[in-house]
Amino acid sequence: MARRNKAKKREISPDSRYGSVLLMRFINTIMKCGEKSIAEKIIYNALSLAEKKIGESGLSIFQTAVENVTPSIEVRSRRIGGATYQVPVEVRQDRAISLALRWIAKATSAARKKSGKTTVDCLQSEILDAYNKRGGAFKMCEEKYKMAEANKAFSHLRF
Repeated sequence: MARRNKAKKREISPDSRYGSVLLMRFINTIMKCGEKSIAEKIIYNALSLAEKKIGESGLSIFQTAVENVTPSIEVRSRRIGGATYQVPVEVRQDRAISLALRWIAKATSAARKKSGKTTVDCLQSEILDAYNKRGGAFKMCEEKYKMAEANKAFSHLRF
Protein backbone atom coordinates (compact mmCIF):
# COMPACT_ATOMS: atom_id res chain seq x y z
CA MET A 1 0.00 0.00 0.00
CA ALA A 2 1.18 3.49 -0.82
CA ARG A 3 2.19 5.58 2.17
CA ARG A 4 2.33 8.97 0.53
CA ASN A 5 -1.06 10.07 -0.70
CA LYS A 6 -4.50 8.62 -0.53
CA ALA A 7 -5.92 7.69 -3.89
CA LYS A 8 -8.50 10.24 -5.00
CA LYS A 9 -11.96 9.07 -5.98
CA ARG A 10 -12.61 9.77 -9.63
CA GLU A 11 -15.87 11.38 -10.62
CA ILE A 12 -17.99 9.12 -12.80
CA SER A 13 -20.10 10.96 -15.33
CA PRO A 14 -23.74 9.86 -15.66
CA ASP A 15 -24.83 7.70 -18.59
CA SER A 16 -26.32 9.29 -21.69
CA ARG A 17 -29.79 7.72 -21.76
CA TYR A 18 -30.96 7.69 -18.13
CA GLY A 19 -28.55 10.18 -16.54
CA SER A 20 -27.63 7.76 -13.76
CA VAL A 21 -24.18 7.42 -12.19
CA LEU A 22 -25.11 3.97 -10.83
CA LEU A 23 -25.89 2.73 -14.33
CA MET A 24 -22.58 4.11 -15.62
CA ARG A 25 -20.76 2.23 -12.85
CA PHE A 26 -22.50 -0.95 -14.01
CA ILE A 27 -21.56 -0.24 -17.63
CA ASN A 28 -17.93 0.07 -16.50
CA THR A 29 -18.27 -3.23 -14.60
CA ILE A 30 -19.68 -5.08 -17.63
CA MET A 31 -17.21 -3.52 -20.06
CA LYS A 32 -14.39 -5.70 -21.35
CA CYS A 33 -11.26 -4.51 -23.17
CA GLY A 34 -12.44 -0.90 -23.26
CA GLU A 35 -15.51 -1.60 -25.42
CA LYS A 36 -17.84 0.81 -23.65
CA SER A 37 -20.27 1.23 -26.57
CA ILE A 38 -20.87 -2.52 -26.71
CA ALA A 39 -21.43 -2.66 -22.94
CA GLU A 40 -23.92 0.24 -23.22
CA LYS A 41 -25.85 -1.55 -25.98
CA ILE A 42 -26.04 -4.74 -23.94
CA ILE A 43 -27.29 -2.98 -20.80
CA TYR A 44 -29.75 -0.68 -22.57
CA ASN A 45 -31.24 -3.61 -24.52
CA ALA A 46 -31.56 -5.68 -21.35
CA LEU A 47 -33.28 -2.78 -19.53
CA SER A 48 -35.70 -2.21 -22.41
CA LEU A 49 -36.63 -5.92 -22.37
CA ALA A 50 -37.15 -5.70 -18.59
CA GLU A 51 -39.34 -2.59 -19.09
CA LYS A 52 -41.55 -4.50 -21.52
CA LYS A 53 -41.95 -7.43 -19.11
CA ILE A 54 -42.71 -5.46 -15.93
CA GLY A 55 -44.06 -2.15 -17.18
CA GLU A 56 -41.93 0.14 -14.98
CA SER A 57 -39.03 2.27 -16.14
CA GLY A 58 -35.77 0.43 -16.68
CA LEU A 59 -33.85 2.65 -14.29
CA SER A 60 -36.22 2.03 -11.38
CA ILE A 61 -36.12 -1.73 -12.04
CA PHE A 62 -32.31 -1.63 -12.05
CA GLN A 63 -32.08 0.48 -8.89
CA THR A 64 -34.45 -1.84 -7.01
CA ALA A 65 -32.48 -4.88 -8.20
CA VAL A 66 -29.22 -3.37 -6.96
CA GLU A 67 -30.79 -2.45 -3.60
CA ASN A 68 -32.04 -6.04 -3.18
CA VAL A 69 -28.57 -7.46 -3.86
CA THR A 70 -26.58 -4.92 -1.83
CA PRO A 71 -25.01 -6.54 1.28
CA SER A 72 -25.18 -4.82 4.65
CA ILE A 73 -22.66 -7.00 6.50
CA GLU A 74 -19.70 -9.18 5.51
CA VAL A 75 -16.93 -11.15 7.18
CA ARG A 76 -13.28 -10.13 7.26
CA SER A 77 -10.37 -12.30 8.36
CA ARG A 78 -8.67 -11.18 11.54
CA ARG A 79 -5.58 -12.91 12.88
CA ILE A 80 -5.31 -12.92 16.68
CA GLY A 81 -2.84 -15.01 18.64
CA GLY A 82 -2.07 -17.43 15.83
CA ALA A 83 -5.72 -18.13 15.07
CA THR A 84 -7.65 -16.61 12.18
CA TYR A 85 -11.23 -15.55 12.88
CA GLN A 86 -13.96 -14.53 10.47
CA VAL A 87 -15.18 -11.28 12.03
CA PRO A 88 -18.48 -9.76 10.82
CA VAL A 89 -18.22 -6.07 9.92
CA GLU A 90 -20.57 -3.58 8.29
CA VAL A 91 -19.93 -2.83 4.63
CA ARG A 92 -19.20 0.74 3.48
CA GLN A 93 -21.86 2.04 1.07
CA ASP A 94 -19.60 2.41 -1.97
CA ARG A 95 -18.11 -1.06 -1.45
CA ALA A 96 -21.59 -2.56 -0.99
CA ILE A 97 -22.76 -1.12 -4.30
CA SER A 98 -19.58 -2.29 -6.04
CA LEU A 99 -20.12 -5.80 -4.68
CA ALA A 100 -23.76 -5.80 -5.83
CA LEU A 101 -22.83 -4.70 -9.36
CA ARG A 102 -20.02 -7.25 -9.50
CA TRP A 103 -22.32 -10.06 -8.34
CA ILE A 104 -24.94 -9.21 -10.97
CA ALA A 105 -22.26 -9.22 -13.68
CA LYS A 106 -20.78 -12.48 -12.38
CA ALA A 107 -24.18 -14.21 -12.22
CA THR A 108 -24.93 -13.02 -15.76
CA SER A 109 -21.64 -14.42 -17.01
CA ALA A 110 -22.25 -17.76 -15.27
CA ALA A 111 -25.79 -18.01 -16.68
CA ARG A 112 -24.49 -17.23 -20.16
CA LYS A 113 -21.88 -19.99 -19.99
CA LYS A 114 -24.41 -22.44 -18.59
CA SER A 115 -27.36 -21.78 -20.91
CA GLY A 116 -25.73 -20.53 -24.11
CA LYS A 117 -28.17 -17.59 -24.43
CA THR A 118 -27.08 -14.10 -25.41
CA THR A 119 -25.65 -11.74 -22.82
CA VAL A 120 -28.66 -9.42 -23.20
CA ASP A 121 -31.11 -12.21 -22.35
CA CYS A 122 -29.05 -13.43 -19.40
CA LEU A 123 -28.56 -9.90 -18.04
CA GLN A 124 -32.26 -9.13 -18.37
CA SER A 125 -33.24 -12.32 -16.55
CA GLU A 126 -30.65 -11.68 -13.82
CA ILE A 127 -31.87 -8.11 -13.28
CA LEU A 128 -35.46 -9.37 -13.04
CA ASP A 129 -34.37 -12.11 -10.64
CA ALA A 130 -32.59 -9.59 -8.43
CA TYR A 131 -35.68 -7.35 -8.64
CA ASN A 132 -37.81 -10.27 -7.39
CA LYS A 133 -35.24 -11.27 -4.71
CA ARG A 134 -34.02 -14.49 -6.29
CA GLY A 135 -31.30 -15.59 -8.69
CA GLY A 136 -27.54 -15.95 -8.56
CA ALA A 137 -26.63 -12.46 -7.34
CA PHE A 138 -29.22 -12.51 -4.56
CA LYS A 139 -27.94 -15.95 -3.53
CA MET A 140 -24.40 -14.53 -3.17
CA CYS A 141 -25.77 -11.74 -0.95
CA GLU A 142 -27.62 -14.25 1.21
CA GLU A 143 -24.48 -16.39 1.58
CA LYS A 144 -22.52 -13.36 2.84
CA TYR A 145 -25.26 -12.60 5.37
CA LYS A 146 -25.46 -16.21 6.58
CA MET A 147 -21.68 -16.36 7.01
CA ALA A 148 -21.77 -13.17 9.07
CA GLU A 149 -24.63 -14.49 11.22
CA ALA A 150 -22.78 -17.76 11.83
CA ASN A 151 -19.71 -15.83 13.04
CA LYS A 152 -21.61 -13.32 15.17
CA ALA A 153 -19.79 -14.64 18.27
CA PHE A 154 -16.56 -13.03 17.00
CA SER A 155 -18.06 -9.58 16.53
CA HIS A 156 -16.25 -8.32 19.65
CA LEU A 157 -12.96 -8.74 17.71
CA ARG A 158 -13.81 -5.93 15.29
CA PHE A 159 -11.08 -3.81 13.76
